[in-house]
Amino acid sequence: MSETDKKLLQYQQRNPRIVELWKALQPLKTCVSFMNTGAHPDDETTPMLAAMALRDGIRVSHACSTRGEGGQNALGTEITKDLGAIRTREMERAAAVIGFTQYWHSETPDDTIFDFGFSKHGDETLEKWEEQRVLLRFVQIIRRERPDIVCPTFLDIPGQHGHHRAMTRSAFRAVVLAADETAFPELSLPVWQVKKLYLPAWSGAGDAYDDDEPPPPATVKFDATGADPILGADYAQIAQWSRRFHATQGMGQWVESGLPSIWPLHLAWVAKGEPGPENTIFDGLPDGLGSLADFAGAPELKLDLDAASVSVVAAIAAYPDYPLVAKHALTALTKVNVATQSCPEKAAGEILHRLDVKRRQLTRVIALASDIRGALAFSDDHVRPGNTFSAHLCMQGSNTSVTPKILLPKGWTASKWENSTCQITVPLGAATSDPYPDTWHPDRSNSQVSVLLTGKISDQKIEMAIDPLARIHVLPTYSAGFSNDQAVLTLADMGTITFKMKDIHPADATPSISAPDGWQVTIQSHSIQLTPQASVKPGLYEFHLQLDGHPARTVRKSHYQHIGKVFSFAPAIIRVLVLDVKLPDSHIAYIGGGSDRVDEHLRNVGMEIDSLSEADLANVDLSNYDTILIGIFAFRTRPGLTTRLGQLHDWVHTGGNLVTLYHRPWDNWDPAKTPPANLKIGKPSLRWRVTDENARVIHMQPEHTLLNNPNKIGPSEWGGWEKERGLYFAAEWDAVYEPLISMADKGEEPLTGALLSARIGQGCHTHTSLILHHQIENLVPGAYRLMANLLTNSCGNN
Repeated sequence: MSETDKKLLQYQQRNPRIVELWKALQPLKTCVSFMNTGAHPDDETTPMLAAMALRDGIRVSHACSTRGEGGQNALGTEITKDLGAIRTREMERAAAVIGFTQYWHSETPDDTIFDFGFSKHGDETLEKWEEQRVLLRFVQIIRRERPDIVCPTFLDIPGQHGHHRAMTRSAFRAVVLAADETAFPELSLPVWQVKKLYLPAWSGAGDAYDDDEPPPPATVKFDATGADPILGADYAQIAQWSRRFHATQGMGQWVESGLPSIWPLHLAWVAKGEPGPENTIFDGLPDGLGSLADFAGAPELKLDLDAASVSVVAAIAAYPDYPLVAKHALTALTKVNVATQSCPEKAAGEILHRLDVKRRQLTRVIALASDIRGALAFSDDHVRPGNTFSAHLCMQGSNTSVTPKILLPKGWTASKWENSTCQITVPLGAATSDPYPDTWHPDRSNSQVSVLLTGKISDQKIEMAIDPLARIHVLPTYSAGFSNDQAVLTLADMGTITFKMKDIHPADATPSISAPDGWQVTIQSHSIQLTPQASVKPGLYEFHLQLDGHPARTVRKSHYQHIGKVFSFAPAIIRVLVLDVKLPDSHIAYIGGGSDRVDEHLRNVGMEIDSLSEADLANVDLSNYDTILIGIFAFRTRPGLTTRLGQLHDWVHTGGNLVTLYHRPWDNWDPAKTPPANLKIGKPSLRWRVTDENARVIHMQPEHTLLNNPNKIGPSEWGGWEKERGLYFAAEWDAVYEPLISMADKGEEPLTGALLSARIGQGCHTHTSLILHHQIENLVPGAYRLMANLLTNSCGNN
């Protein structure tokens, strides 16, 4: 069986026609649109959206500011922009389950609207994002989507994530500006008047947040209770089908059937007048084609739209009689087309976009009911400019009286179809694929290459777009990777460092390096040697790779079962940190949780570290090691740690140096059992973190060995940090632990649980909530020097 055959069979099995038709019929019920807004992938209020879209037929969308680049990765080691590309695809897959349109405020990996890490203040967030940039994108999205209702997921109150606060605050301004003809004329989009803005009337407090103020009173409730009669699951369960695609955030959980799902909402703003009492959030809005003429003040359209409404109701009632569904849907489409042609100018703004949506919805229903279905598969998942690949169209329905047309980007070419296959050529100079597409639509093409099926049903032209089962990714013309793209040289060992190039494209390209002063560069075959001269001082140096004189890029590929392959691109740069550091003379073991590469980076400095696999952990003699370093989340992801916890504690008592990096309370961390002495991690995390990466650090025990041996930790060690200082600080601890540093965000009381150390028997345990793994990944000198001290087995000797 070929890979293409496998994909086609899987697609056919997962998308039965009877289910797809049912889902396509539901949006015909109403002309109302609802936009949910958030700051990160997974902020969408999925259970509410599932009932709105799949039961009530509401056109649903979600506008998200960032790609979640600053979050934690529960699946792998991708971070920042690479993680953002993965979460973009996760969000698209999550949206597909419910059928909502996904918009992003952030348009590129280098956008100012970026998940820069946790923030406690909306003002700080809008300053970093550039508030005018946020408002422009928000207005642009509203004018494109034209929602009747906007509803943020979170409140703009103290104790809530600053990113959430910024989005909610911006929503109030954006709904006004979107209707203002003088606002953002550069968008060249017609203005749009949102009708209502709701706020959640529930608390956003939990493990992460701690809302200081109670939520506003509920003015109406949306009842999402119930089950879909065809899908056979509660809407709250279908919501988890969607949320499970946020796998890098560990989302998705089982929900029991029959539980209530009630969502209280507060009507915070209306376009006209003052908010008043209502029975549902859809009061005053066109609940179907039959009410659209009166709503828009176009009585001349009432007969046609009433007739279309009657046919829509009949089409839904006819399910699953395919011919009868198609007959009624065709009648409705004819009337919608007549109303479109007859729409008066005064009502065009309110009516035409809604009829355009209905036209797409009805066309899909007719195509499915008439058994016009297809699947498109490519011979490759990635190509380069100048390459040719094949596209295979499988008509999976019985109706073959349609004509396929391949849709291509400008400059691409395709051969004629032969045996349902055509050859597609990517032109030289073609742009690389966009890992950050700004929109995903459930009802139109989202791919560079797609197929448009065109046919006639009862003299009515029907078009249906077919997206590929997996996208084609265009890689850069000039690219190369490295065996490792960064290194650390210590002043004690300033020798030549060697990097191996790999995946060079074109394979025969001549590489060259743009190097800073004071470095000698030698390139032989696929090897790059960098030699520092005596004049090189401590600092960070960058070396840019060129191929045939062109700047090269690195291709980063991730492949996860739930989303497939994701490609992202970055300049091909080697970064070298020259560091003044003394290294521990210790035999060190590292037990990672799968979400950091601390061991790899520390080995690059020259430390001797054994990375223990699960099999190693089961059998290793702990007494072979002076120090054991446990990575973030490891107590959750490494069951062998729990199995050997008692022996680990015994090892500490007999002289071992245990260092644990930050963990969350739910990472299988039992305050009384996991650490050698009681140590409780604080939650909600907003109260137990310092988000300002430049926050002043006070040494509470300046003479403590961890701050002096083998490296003197001074103010310079706390400079140049990225993202934040730390999170999930300890909230309570046994008196045996000594807090070594304190720090605080502006206007807050100091926290002292970021770095704790205790003498345990003859050994010691140090727990730190500083995000050292992130700083080390980003070559922050102070993080290396502090880590060297933590891994030196002499803590507690003052």
